[in-house]
Amino acid sequence: MVKASTTMRAILTAAGLGTRLLPYSKEIPKEMSPIFTGNSKNDILVKPILQAIFEQLYDFGLRDYVFVVGRGKRSIEDHFTPDSSFISLLSNKGKTSSELTDFYDKVNSSNMSFVNQPEPKGFGDAVLRARPYIRGVTLVHAGDTYIISRNHDHLNRLVDKFNEHEAEAAILFQEVEDPRPFGVAITETAADNTLIVKKVVEKPEKPISNLIILPIYIFKEKIFGMLEEVRPGKGGEIQLTDGIQMLLDKGYKVVGTKLKKDEIRLDIGTPSTLIEALQLSLQYLNQPKKQ
Repeated sequence: MVKASTTMRAILTAAGLGTRLLPYSKEIPKEMSPIFTGNSKNDILVKPILQAIFEQLYDFGLRDYVFVVGRGKRSIEDHFTPDSSFISLLSNKGKTSSELTDFYDKVNSSNMSFVNQPEPKGFGDAVLRARPYIRGVTLVHAGDTYIISRNHDHLNRLVDKFNEHEAEAAILFQEVEDPRPFGVAITETAADNTLIVKKVVEKPEKPISNLIILPIYIFKEKIFGMLEEVRPGKGGEIQLTDGIQMLLDKGYKVVGTKLKKDEIRLDIGTPSTLIEALQLSLQYLNQPKKQ
């Protein structure tokens, strides 16, 4: 039985080139792009999406993190390095930032490693590079996608499905109208509404379903062995999807759960989705909260 607060580690990938956000992303990693979040005082805050992801996973109970970053992404490690001199500078000017102090407290009480992916060789390669730092069950989360859900319910469901079915992997899914830009899956629905994965394909020209793979997963350690066997595909990249399909081909159980209708996916991969992420995150903060 996996308990996120005690045993699970997280791999956060932030090594992509962000070519669809050039020239902005030449020196600023797309994972440092802003979204709006709130706090208990109903203040509107601006945070890098990667920080929002880290804080969500921290609040979920995780304390061990491996960040996979690419060349020229030093700003990510700098951001996740507490800067006491800056806090002192603010204090000397009569200003404070409780949100920044709280963020630094979370960083200081976490174990963090930064791994470099020198060349952009795919999501699967990025995950594989974290292998030396991983033991046991791992949550893999892309650094450019954030899910808004009540009480981290999407993460709770993912862990529950993984545990209940004693699976080798668990995947978060979403139904969309146009699945072509994504990895997609064919699944069967079990009696408890768990999705039993039968096949996965990375960005097929003719989609096999409208059920897309969101870049949030839970894995046991066998995925690393699969990724070592995966041959590079288009662009010389190793796809995580191919490693998951290899698990299926070898008879391992892969399960999943879908986003609920009231859960929101924020994706900052393109100019249009970056604009949408800002709009959706602000709309969510401004809507009446359920009691």
